[in-house]
Amino acid sequence: MNKSEQVSFIRMDEGTFEDYQLLHEKEADYFSGTPKRILAQLELQGEESLSGYQISRLEHGLQSATRAEHDGADIDWIVAALIHDIGDGLSPQNHDRMAAEIIRPFVRDEVSWVVEKHGIFQMKYYGHHYNWNPDQRDEFKDNPYWQSCADFCERWDQMSFDPDYPMKPLDHFAPMVFEVFGRKAWDEAHIKSGVVVGLPTNKH
Repeated sequence: MNKSEQVSFIRMDEGTFEDYQLLHEKEADYFSGTPKRILAQLELQGEESLSGYQISRLEHGLQSATRAEHDGADIDWIVAALIHDIGDGLSPQNHDRMAAEIIRPFVRDEVSWVVEKHGIFQMKYYGHHYNWNPDQRDEFKDNPYWQSCADFCERWDQMSFDPDYPMKPLDHFAPMVFEVFGRKAWDEAHIKSGVVVGLPTNKH
């Protein structure tokens, strides 16, 4: 890289105003590439994912997102359904919270909370097989987003392990990924703190 495009410092407390202006410009360019990196990570889940299932993690996300779209869900829900397990590759023991932090700056709080908690809510369907508490999710019963997460898991997540389901391809969802992750981060117009939309009543 051209040295004129690099900062002058080797420790941050020695940086100049010009150095940090340069980094600000570079960061803006890098941030704009987030949707492409999200899509690349999803594609990787089609090649490397947890074994034992009849479908890959990519297909699980595609199937979840397809179900959400068929139900008439808004773009926040669809993209959340697509990427809710994106953390499996680097953080399989904490994948739900990792995925939530990836999407949190760009969608309403309801949606990021659902992504963060879906792992606990999913235990409803299998926890008893491991002698885990399948009703652990009830500790969040007073949260206004509880029902949204329960519905997300019931209608889209736990249903989406079917190799014969006609899921839409990643290219179909790519424009939605670009739209959501191209938003201004932490914009209250999208974060909508405390707003409960819920899942659409239309069930495909």
